[in-house]
Amino acid sequence: MQSSVFTVVLLPVALAIVMLGMGLSLVPEDFQRITRYPRAVAVGTVCQTLVLPLLGALIALVVPMEPVMAVGLVVVAVCPGGPSSNLMTYLARGDVALSVTLTAVSSIVTVFTIPLFTNLALQHFLGEGAAISLPIGTTMLQIVLITLLPTAIGMAFRHRFPGPARRLEKQMGRLAGGLLALIILLLFIREAPKLPGFLAQMGLAIALLNVLAMLAGFLAGRLFRLPLAQQVCIAIEVGIQNGTLAIAITAGLLNNPDMAVPAAVYSLLMYVSGFGAVLCGRRLIPSARRA
Repeated sequence: MQSSVFTVVLLPVALAIVMLGMGLSLVPEDFQRITRYPRAVAVGTVCQTLVLPLLGALIALVVPMEPVMAVGLVVVAVCPGGPSSNLMTYLARGDVALSVTLTAVSSIVTVFTIPLFTNLALQHFLGEGAAISLPIGTTMLQIVLITLLPTAIGMAFRHRFPGPARRLEKQMGRLAGGLLALIILLLFIREAPKLPGFLAQMGLAIALLNVLAMLAGFLAGRLFRLPLAQQVCIAIEVGIQNGTLAIAITAGLLNNPDMAVPAAVYSLLMYVSGFGAVLCGRRLIPSARRA
C-alpha cells in the first residue's frame, strides 16, 4: 500500500465517515443544552481542551520516549472526544445528553486548539524549525473539512430526513468502525518490525494518559458538585479521545507514521479503560437514575 493512498485518501475518508455518522445522531437541541447546564459543559470543555493537553505534555516529559512519540502523545491528548465516548457514557449510565453536547462543543473548539498545541509540541520536542510543518491556517481548514463539514451535513440530513437518517446512522457506525480497525491494522503492519519497541515505549504513557484523564474528569465533576451521572460522563469524555483524528493528523497532515503509533496504540487501549469506566458507572449509578 502506497503511503499517499493511506495518508491522503483512506485516513480523511474514514474520519469523514465517522463524523458524518456522528452528525446523523445530532439535532440542534444538543447544542441548546448548553444553556440548561452551563457549568457541566464548561467543566467538561475546560478539562478536554486545557487540562488534558497539559496532562499529555507532562506525561511526555516524564516518561522516557522518542521525541516523535512525545509529539504523537500530545496530539492524542489535544483531540476531542469521539462517538465512542457517547456509547460508553450510555453503557456506564452517565448523562448521555451532556456527552453528546461535549463531543459537539469540543469538536468545534479543537479546530483552533489542535494546531496551536501541536505546533508547541513540535517546537519543544523536535526543534524550533519543526513548527512550520503544521501551518495553523491550513490545518484549521483541513480539520473543518474532514470533521465539522461532514458533521454539519449529517445534521442537515437528519433534520430533513429523520427516518432514513436513523437507519443510515447504524450503517455508518459499522462502516466507520470497520475502517478504523483497517487503518489501525495497516498502520501496525507497516510498522511491524518496530512494533515491540513501540509498545514497550508507549504502553505505560498511553495507560497513564487514559487513566489519569478519566480520573481528572471525574474529580473535576466532584469538585464542582455536579450530579454523579455528569461526573461519569465527563470522566469518559475526557478519557476517551478521537484516535482516528489523531492518526489523520500525525500520519496524514504531518506525514509521519512513527508519530501516529501512540494514536494507534491509544485507539486499542482506550477500550480497556473504557470498559472499566462502564463497569464503575454501572456500579455507582442505579439504572433508574441514569440521565
